[in-house]
Amino acid sequence: MELAHSLLLNEEAYNQLGEFQKAEFIFEWLQFLEKLLPVTSRADIRENQKKLVEQLTSLLNNSPGPPTRRLLAKNLAVLYSTGDTFSVYQTIDKCNELIRSKDDSPSYLPTKLAAVVCLGYLYKKLGRILGNSFTDTVGNVLKAMKNAESQGRYEIMLSLQNILNGLGAAAIPCHRDIYKAARSCLTDRSMAVRCAAAKCLLELQNEAVFMWSTDLDSVVTLCFKSFEGSNYDVRLEVSKLLGTILARALTSKQITASTKQNFRRISLEDVMELLGTGFLRGSCGFLRASGDMLKGTSSVSRDVRVGVTQAYVVFVSTLGAQWLERNFSAFLAHILDLVSQSHPKAIQSPVDAIGCRRCVSFILRATVGGLLGEKAQIAAAKEICQAIWKLKKVVDAAMSDGNLETKINTTDVTASQHVLVCALQELGSLIHGLGTTAAPLLQDSSTGVLEAVISVILHPSISVRLTAAWCLRCIAVALPCYVSLLLDRCIERLSTLKPCPEAVTGYSFAVAALLGAVKHCPLGIPHGKGKVIMTVAEDLLCSASQNSRISLQRMQAGWLLIAALMTLGPAVVQHHLPRMLLLWKCIFPSSPKDLETEKTRGDAFTWQVTLEGRAGALCAIKSFVSHCAGLLTDEVVQRLLPPLPSAVDLLTQLSSIYKSYGNSLKTPSTVYRQKLYELLAVLPPKSYEGNFSAVLKELVTDLTVTDSQIDASASLLPSLCHENDLLLLGPLLQETDHRFIEEQLLLGNSIAGGSLEYDPYSIYEKFAKGDSVPKPLPPAVSVISAATRLFGVVFAHITESHRLQVLEQLLNCIKQTKGSRQQIVQLHVLSAFSTSLKHLANCKGSLGSEEVRRSALMLVMGALESNNPLLRCAAAECLARLAQVVSDSAFSAGLAQVSFDKLKSARDVVSRTGHSLALGCLYRYLGGIGSTQHLNACVGILYTLSQDSTSPDVQAWALHSLSLIVDQAGPLYHVHVEPTLSLVLMLLLSVPPAHAEVHQSLGRCLNALITTLGPELQGSSTAVSALRTSCLLGCAAMQDNPDCLVQAQAISCLQQLHMFAPRHVNLSNLMNLCSSYLLLRRAVVACLRQLVQREAAEVSEYAVALVKESKEDFTPDVNIREIGLEGALLGLLDKELDPRLCQDIKETLTHMLTSMAVEKLSFWLKLCKDVLAASADFNTVASIDTTQEEETAKGDDASVLTSDSDDRFHPFRNPRWSTRVFAAECVCKIISQCENAGSAHFDITLAQERKQRDSRDDFLVLHLADLVRMAFMAATDHSDQLRLAGLQMLQIIVRKFAAVPEPEFPGHVILEQYQANVGAALRPAFAPETPPDVTAKACQVCSAWIASGVVSDLNDLRRVHQLLVSSLLKVQAGKEAQNQQYNESTSTMEVLAVLKAWAEVYIVAIEKQKNQSDTHKHCLKIANSSEESLRDVTFSASGLLDLVQADLGTLSRLWLAALQDFALLTLPPEYASQLPAEGGTFYTAETIENARPHYYNSWALILYATALWLTSTGFIVVDPDEGVTNLSRPVTPTTMCQDSSTRPLVKSPEDVNTDRFHLILGISVEFLCSPRSDAAMENIIACLRALQALFDVPWPRSKIGGDQELGVELLNVLHRLILTRESPDIQLAALEVVRLILFAAQEHVKEKRRSAEVDDGAAEKETLPEFGEGKDTGGLVPGKSLVFATLELCVCILVRQLPQLNPKLTYSPAVPPGKHLLLSEDGSRLVAAALVILSDVPAVCSPEGSVSVLPTILYLIVGVLKETAVKLQDGQLPLTVAASLQALKGLFSSPMARAEKSQNAWTDLLRSALFTVLDCWDQVDGLLQELDEVSLLTAITVFVMSTSPEVTTVECLQKRCIEKFKAALDSKDPLVQCKCYQLLHSIFQHPNKTVSYPYIHSLAPSIVGKLQETERAKPENAAELQVIQEGIKVVTALTAAAEEQHRAQLVACFLPILISFLLDENALVSATISAKNLHEFALQTLMQIGPQYSSVFKKIMASSPTMKARLESAVKGNQESIKVKTTKHAKNPGKSSSIQLKTNFL
Repeated sequence: MELAHSLLLNEEAYNQLGEFQKAEFIFEWLQFLEKLLPVTSRADIRENQKKLVEQLTSLLNNSPGPPTRRLLAKNLAVLYSTGDTFSVYQTIDKCNELIRSKDDSPSYLPTKLAAVVCLGYLYKKLGRILGNSFTDTVGNVLKAMKNAESQGRYEIMLSLQNILNGLGAAAIPCHRDIYKAARSCLTDRSMAVRCAAAKCLLELQNEAVFMWSTDLDSVVTLCFKSFEGSNYDVRLEVSKLLGTILARALTSKQITASTKQNFRRISLEDVMELLGTGFLRGSCGFLRASGDMLKGTSSVSRDVRVGVTQAYVVFVSTLGAQWLERNFSAFLAHILDLVSQSHPKAIQSPVDAIGCRRCVSFILRATVGGLLGEKAQIAAAKEICQAIWKLKKVVDAAMSDGNLETKINTTDVTASQHVLVCALQELGSLIHGLGTTAAPLLQDSSTGVLEAVISVILHPSISVRLTAAWCLRCIAVALPCYVSLLLDRCIERLSTLKPCPEAVTGYSFAVAALLGAVKHCPLGIPHGKGKVIMTVAEDLLCSASQNSRISLQRMQAGWLLIAALMTLGPAVVQHHLPRMLLLWKCIFPSSPKDLETEKTRGDAFTWQVTLEGRAGALCAIKSFVSHCAGLLTDEVVQRLLPPLPSAVDLLTQLSSIYKSYGNSLKTPSTVYRQKLYELLAVLPPKSYEGNFSAVLKELVTDLTVTDSQIDASASLLPSLCHENDLLLLGPLLQETDHRFIEEQLLLGNSIAGGSLEYDPYSIYEKFAKGDSVPKPLPPAVSVISAATRLFGVVFAHITESHRLQVLEQLLNCIKQTKGSRQQIVQLHVLSAFSTSLKHLANCKGSLGSEEVRRSALMLVMGALESNNPLLRCAAAECLARLAQVVSDSAFSAGLAQVSFDKLKSARDVVSRTGHSLALGCLYRYLGGIGSTQHLNACVGILYTLSQDSTSPDVQAWALHSLSLIVDQAGPLYHVHVEPTLSLVLMLLLSVPPAHAEVHQSLGRCLNALITTLGPELQGSSTAVSALRTSCLLGCAAMQDNPDCLVQAQAISCLQQLHMFAPRHVNLSNLMNLCSSYLLLRRAVVACLRQLVQREAAEVSEYAVALVKESKEDFTPDVNIREIGLEGALLGLLDKELDPRLCQDIKETLTHMLTSMAVEKLSFWLKLCKDVLAASADFNTVASIDTTQEEETAKGDDASVLTSDSDDRFHPFRNPRWSTRVFAAECVCKIISQCENAGSAHFDITLAQERKQRDSRDDFLVLHLADLVRMAFMAATDHSDQLRLAGLQMLQIIVRKFAAVPEPEFPGHVILEQYQANVGAALRPAFAPETPPDVTAKACQVCSAWIASGVVSDLNDLRRVHQLLVSSLLKVQAGKEAQNQQYNESTSTMEVLAVLKAWAEVYIVAIEKQKNQSDTHKHCLKIANSSEESLRDVTFSASGLLDLVQADLGTLSRLWLAALQDFALLTLPPEYASQLPAEGGTFYTAETIENARPHYYNSWALILYATALWLTSTGFIVVDPDEGVTNLSRPVTPTTMCQDSSTRPLVKSPEDVNTDRFHLILGISVEFLCSPRSDAAMENIIACLRALQALFDVPWPRSKIGGDQELGVELLNVLHRLILTRESPDIQLAALEVVRLILFAAQEHVKEKRRSAEVDDGAAEKETLPEFGEGKDTGGLVPGKSLVFATLELCVCILVRQLPQLNPKLTYSPAVPPGKHLLLSEDGSRLVAAALVILSDVPAVCSPEGSVSVLPTILYLIVGVLKETAVKLQDGQLPLTVAASLQALKGLFSSPMARAEKSQNAWTDLLRSALFTVLDCWDQVDGLLQELDEVSLLTAITVFVMSTSPEVTTVECLQKRCIEKFKAALDSKDPLVQCKCYQLLHSIFQHPNKTVSYPYIHSLAPSIVGKLQETERAKPENAAELQVIQEGIKVVTALTAAAEEQHRAQLVACFLPILISFLLDENALVSATISAKNLHEFALQTLMQIGPQYSSVFKKIMASSPTMKARLESAVKGNQESIKVKTTKHAKNPGKSSSIQLKTNFL
């Protein structure tokens, strides 16, 4: 194929190929040429043009296939338009000549067609350049058309369309001729020709004025004719033509005035009249219609009506939304008039009426729902409402008129019903779509929407009553705040109007519909409503028999209400279950005898009532079983069963009852059957086993009843066919935008589709799709589908012999019928049997013996050769299921063989299609029947069939079957891939485009082949690349196909290819986002979704580039050049109604956003802002108080509150609320993307710097104003969902930007300027009518805002704080004042949200106060005169606390109540009986399940706040009688007992506190014991912080200290938490709690010891009992011991961070010995915290106990020291080392080290520890460089200084210690030397001489020696200088410590050294900085020492004059420099004072 890639055709290569390869080669070359010509230079083209033209024109004679001829024509046209046009006339002549040719043989046809196509493209591209030659050409083409066959007519029409397109107005002379030709083609028998003619006429009307002026009527009539017998594609094209022409006729008045023709101007009424004629009278024209009408025979064919319906929509869409807004009332009046009484013929039969209503609804939905924005929709809803009021008046007049004309008027009433149904449906759908944005519409009293809808509930027609109820349901779903209100109103009316039959049914429908809406309203309804409804229902049922006039209605209403009540779910239903079961038991006779007596007694009317009642009861139980599965316990099932046998008995008697009482019982008995079947199908089959045979008998009768004329195939079969097979049956069964009306064409003539009045019980069921009305089919059809479902269940559960009997009976019934009836029976039987096979396959059952199989096979085979294609399709599926259930390979092979034989012999289309599909289906269910020869045989036969060009149907079915086999055979198919691919390609290049179904099957084959090849397609071998090229060629041929579904196939093939071989696929022509075919749009978006996951940026850029190139937009009303692909997708999302497509668009956009939002930040934010801002004009924006002066000054802030009023181009006109919500969610995603992208997005200084450096950079913080504005717009919208999204956005903004400082105003943050906006956004959420979920969300934002610290000024904070205060007042009002609109659990949600918000504020206030008290202390240390500054610092925290303080009393009470509720709710189910019967403080017992999640959301912060509050009061309870009782020390029993006797009811403060303590502790332990895996980190942290706060004060510590079991329990829980949670924050918080528990235990032990000493003060000390763990044995019991638990926990932390500490691991290969770990910062903090705890442990032990734990503690502390003593860069000690040294110090100071019982043991152990430390040096000889000597020396020093002298004065230890110091003094590292001097400094000063003297004796000489050396080598740098300074300090200290007699000698040594460091004046100038500093330091030391030891000093000075001179000159120099400094200061006094202030401030 590479040889085909050249400008000229490579004829050499071409001639060597076979016939078929040649076609492929040509196609590849033409494709290459198409890409090459536009980019080749004009010179090159001219050079080769002659040859190229020759090659191309010669190809015309090679009979090219359809795709090839199109490409050929395009290339020729491009060639002439870029090259020279000299020879173009010759080419045109040649084409004309070919067309004139008399050769009519089929082989010559492609050449003629190619010539026709070429002409079209040449004229299209070159247009007027071709001058006048076109008249001959057109004449020639039209002449050829007279005797052309359908392919010729098709191509000629398309060619003429192209010619017209190219010539424009120049073609006027030929317009009439073309028009005549196209007219005849528009009613052609070939559908493809009709489509082509419609396209041609659409092009023609652009210039041919007569079409929409003089000839308008005939064009319209012609279109109506064209609709007759049309298919979906024709209807689409012709309706487009009709709609466009009429729109043109209406709008182009100005143009027509200029044309001289004299004709009437066309008004909107005329256009409507024309369309209405078609809708009402069809295509029979105006004159003939009257005659037919007189005879009463005329009925409009459905396809005409459906076509006209689509034309209405096209007409309005063409004129646009604004036109519709202006003319809506006229349009509405006309559309509703179509179903009114003025045209009785259209609605004479119910079937027609339903069909017409559907069409009218579709027109309204597509125009009002699809085109108008929300504002216009509200206006439209008002119009519709007016229409309803008008009709209502007519009905009222008719009903009230008692005069003679009543008869006439009742017809008015029934006639108005259809108009009302349509109006109510549209009103419902509109409001449903508007959601909460419809609130203003319903509040507008002048319109009175609710009144209008409720008033027609009393309409005499049942369908109106039902639709009104459904409309109420839509209102309730859209505006949940109305549910309770409407329910109350309807129940009240139902009770008052009980005597009126219309009212009983109407209002019961309304209540049922509203109950059905509740599950769509997350906020629910009050629980008590259930009880009210149950009572009303019981009352209706009990009073039904009182008044025969309305007994039927009451019976129906009662059961309807009960059935609807069941949808509320188990929580509500369980309370009413006993009453419902009682009613169920009473409705059926209790024994067969009672049933017999019933039969003898009743009349037709009583039976009607009985059957209605029982059907209702069955429905209620079915509803119960489906919606309350949780309540179906065995006991309940047992109570459900008794009436069932009686119900089945009645079923068997129905036919005899029906015979006795005649036709009036027909419908009730059918409905009864249907409801019983439906109930049995959902019950477990075991429960009615005894009735199987009776039920089956009835089912068989129903399925085979012969008087049924209804062909229900379209409703029964599609669910039984595989969805992929349905594609064979044409677009009617596929999802399209017109499915709603096209469905009626599918259902056959006797049914128009479903309608509510067929089954009122469907009113409360869940909608199948969004807002569409439930559409139950007529009972006669529904009963069949119920029977087939139940048959499936029962057949799977009966015995084998019984099965055989049933199957034979069914076969007999089929044999006995004939013709169309036989087909209907066959259809029913097959559906039923197929369902039973489904059940058998699901429960892995077997079918039975040979006989059963044989009968089954006969049954299926009969259907497989039926004339009905849908039945054949279902039969093929059924056959495969049969093979699957039998699962015997011989049987399956036999089935395949039967089909093989049939296919070889049969010639008729029916059997060939059926059997070929059967082969594919067998493969689908048996996954490749196994043997390869079988596969070969299948493939061979299907190859042959797929080339049968005489029957496109056979080709399509065979290819579809082939695609199934390719899919299922998998790797087995590899041998066949190449031949199959060639076959597919050959057919793609040769099958006429009119046979779209064949092309679709070819597409599926190609797709399956690509999947089979899979990743192999990436290969580079020639074989693979040939396969790949073939696949790409196939896709190209399909993309060129005019059929949209084939294009969709092409896209999914390319998508597959792109997945496997992305480099080789060019997805340029993807962007058809606005096709009229839903499946094509879906394919495009699905493909985009895949692409953007891998390369979002490329796709986005490519789309824009492509649009710029092609100069036209993919979507006509979206400007991709400006808003990019992303904007186009957002626009599409706003218009699309298909949920799956919308989901895909959202995912595509989300992928694009995640990969590109950060790079294209401004672009994305602008997009979101445009979408959100579009809603601002529609908003009544919240008013804002402008008390802040700067607010008015800042223009940009003020503008937040007004919408953009300038009317420039707005890319998104009135987007729907759902789109706006999505945009708001996108903004939140963008913020989180930026968060991951870097800190500059949240740091304005950094962002501005980087923006200056590179202006292309963009940062989120620079767009903060936009973000706040968007959040504000969203948060104040009418739509509640959008408000929630806006508040969420606001919360995120506050959290993320709270800390960003404002560079221009230091000390302020950037968000501060937006406080007015935040306040204004939050205020509406606290209005009384706001839904609780919005208020709850707003509370979170309030607390985030207050807690963020953005606003420091109290007055500013008060605004937001006030909102929280107001909601707190609401909470205090308690349950009584709750809102009665929603479920009680919503007030729980709101209350807890408020309490949680307050808790967050309080926590932050306390934390700030704590931080400030720390800084306060810090400040006091730094400066003394700092009152000023401190006042500022503490203000904001105390201010925040003051805000909370006022309400703290109330809050604490509410917090405790909430915690108590939470504690009750967390009890396990077995304690349910202990819960309070009336519920808790904030929840009711009935709504306990709904309330739980709200408590889980908020308990943690409330717990923490409560703990903080309790600790802040120090657990002091204020008692009015006793003043303040301070409980900070445990209360002794004596003080409590007197009180309890006198006031037994009042708890003592001690008890109250104990309760609270246990409440907090209990909740915490319960939660921490087993936090759910999804428990939020914040909850765990809050819980641990609460415990920390609790143990921060003495009283709770005394409780936990005194209760050891409790302490151990808590430690174990914390241990488990540390094991299961990796987060360092959690572990640190847990360790802090551990420390406090240990501290509590220490206090307890101390207290005990103290009181023991006080009590036994006189006694001997020895007899004191031992306090502390380990008593006098030192044993610790695991599980009971606090110390053991603490050690366990610390070891766990330490070993996790430092595995080397575990002795088991130390020598294992996992831990390399001696390698030091550098811990992370978190790790170091954890280790440090654990060490602090370890050092506290001995204080809790008795002396013996301390001895038993000390080795462990020492091992761990010294271990950490050893493992982490690593040198750091800056000479700092690592955190862990510092902690271990601190811990050692703490240990050594423990009293146990000196207690007499333990002293010796401690001394031994401490020596060992020191020994271990000393060993550290020796262990790591090889790794000495890593080890930090400083850390170890410091450790030795700690031992020396802090332990008792006997530990370290042992000679061997002391000697080793001194050696280490010696070595350190000789270290090369100045840092080590320096630290060594400092440590020795402290050792030398040890008060105990036995300790310090050995060190002084050994080390002092070398120190002095080192200083003497320095005379020669002056210090080079700061480090060396410091070493010398430290040395000098040590010697100075030594001098002071020496005894009197030795001191003189020391000073005598020391002074010369110091003086040697002094420099003279000359040297000072040139000396280094280090030398100068040393000089100064030495001088200062001399100044100090001189006066101290003056006698020695003087003596030395006298003895050495040089030294004296040196010293004097140095002193003199020093004094001069001081003088200079002071004079400088005097000159500039101001400076010093300012500096003073600055330092003071610190």
